[in-house]
Amino acid sequence: MSLANSTKSRAASSKPLIIAGVAIAMCVALAFGLPAYIVFLATSVLIAMVSLLGLGIVTGTAGMISLAQLTFAGIGAWVAELLVLYTPLGTMFGSWSFVIIMVIGGLASAAVGFVVGLPALRLRGVNLAVLTLGVAAAANATFQKVTFPDGWGNNRMTRPFDLPFDPSGDRGYFIFVAIVVVVIALAIHLMQNSRWGASWKSVAFSERGTASVGQSVTSAKLTAFSVSSFIAGVSGVLLAGEVGKVNYVSFLPISSLSMYVLTIVVGSHLIDMALFGGILFVLVPEILKQFKIPLEWGNLVFAVLGIQALTTNSNLGQDIRNAIFRRRRKNQGAVENHLDEDVIEESVKIPEGNGNIILRVEGLGVAFGAVKALTDVSLTVEEGSILGLIGPNGAGKSTFVDALTGFLPQHTGEILLDGELLRGKAPNQIARLGLRRTYQQDRVPTTLTVGAYVRFVARRKITAEEVADVLEYFGCPDASVPLRMVDVGTRRLIEVAANVAAKPKLLLLDEPAAGLSHAEHIVFANRLKQVPEKYGVTILIIEHDLDLVRSVCSTVTVLNFGEVLASGKQNDVLNNPEVIKAYMGETEML
Repeated sequence: MSLANSTKSRAASSKPLIIAGVAIAMCVALAFGLPAYIVFLATSVLIAMVSLLGLGIVTGTAGMISLAQLTFAGIGAWVAELLVLYTPLGTMFGSWSFVIIMVIGGLASAAVGFVVGLPALRLRGVNLAVLTLGVAAAANATFQKVTFPDGWGNNRMTRPFDLPFDPSGDRGYFIFVAIVVVVIALAIHLMQNSRWGASWKSVAFSERGTASVGQSVTSAKLTAFSVSSFIAGVSGVLLAGEVGKVNYVSFLPISSLSMYVLTIVVGSHLIDMALFGGILFVLVPEILKQFKIPLEWGNLVFAVLGIQALTTNSNLGQDIRNAIFRRRRKNQGAVENHLDEDVIEESVKIPEGNGNIILRVEGLGVAFGAVKALTDVSLTVEEGSILGLIGPNGAGKSTFVDALTGFLPQHTGEILLDGELLRGKAPNQIARLGLRRTYQQDRVPTTLTVGAYVRFVARRKITAEEVADVLEYFGCPDASVPLRMVDVGTRRLIEVAANVAAKPKLLLLDEPAAGLSHAEHIVFANRLKQVPEKYGVTILIIEHDLDLVRSVCSTVTVLNFGEVLASGKQNDVLNNPEVIKAYMGETEML
């Protein structure tokens, strides 16, 4: 890495810490520069921001619906009151006991969130919304019946971190909450840029694509739910510390619904927008209170904003961001690939393989009821070669790939990768064993950068130099480019590059050249032929384009009506009259 890039990287990594320091300094100044009541409201804003940040993970980042965020906050508050009021831990370490209790409250909420998240593995959309709303309603009924510990003996929690010159206790507690918010925001920033964050963004875009790179969809969803619930629990503990006494009214299901709508409206997976959402969550009821309007009308305000966000496919927070950064975005267009720059490079010899069998398929059959999609399909792929799998539409190519990669586990026959039987293994397990695939459809999440996507797909320790090398090799944009700025055709190349960077034993490419120009097609073919030697990756390519097959494949297998029509050396297969008839039709051959 160059000195300039290294300096740039260090500056980027230190930027969040600088922002955090400035934020804390500003909060300290506000704590002593504003009236006590305004400081109290500002504390409420920060607590609401914490809850929105948590909900932003499960909803905005992982793409799931949770209408029970304040239920998890209520669990945290209930546990905190119990520990503070009825156990020695409440005073054992002075004010620092509150920090320990806050973590315990968050962990209790995370445990419940993990359990609630289990049905999310199979449910999505409206069904998941109904489930989580039901959880919120059941929890609220329980809160009413059991009541919060402060009501058992008419007790009240005391504020931690009181300042001697602050009779109300609002200023010291505001500074404490501000520090907690900054720590949580930094943690979320780190998680969003980690493998966890990449898995959340990937599973929101495509569960199939996520599993195909070796990431467990189950793990991605449950970590999102658990982390979101932990943060919600922390917000509940902070709320209990602020008001001293809480009850079920603070955690009503309708309030969780309002918070979800607000998350959609502002886009609270973004830290600055979560702060904006916290301001709205506190400011709207406060304005209604000043005009003596029933607070229930606040839900109507949030509902209107939610309808606007859903019907226009935008949100208030993003509109504000776009307005602020409009000048910066004005000159940003879609980033394209650079494959056509080296079109004059010499042709490369087609790799033949080393004789070792890396994939063996024996008698593979797949049926959907009475319809047989594949019947007794057998083939072998030599290590270091490129095999072409071709056939007319409806021949069974996609079914074959799905069966190989674990998405159609109900099949007959056997599939062995490097001698290991794949039967009974989940798609993410098969990917980890070294069988990867790409897709005809776009499965590249646009919420990541190019480099972050390559590192996520690689599933190994990969240096910045390796990332840059594979991207340059396939003519892809720089690692720092956001994928939302990249056109669909180039994203397909990035998908190929990322999977090559993973160095699997076998890579299945599903029509990788679709959308490329003739010049790009030639360059891509030459690059592809060098992959087995350069990266140690054997390739099975599924293609309609016979020119690409002739360019890169040493052996070809033809499927027709779910059966192997021909298999062998490229020239022999492509000149087979039966293969020509399957592609061109009997009339055209006459």
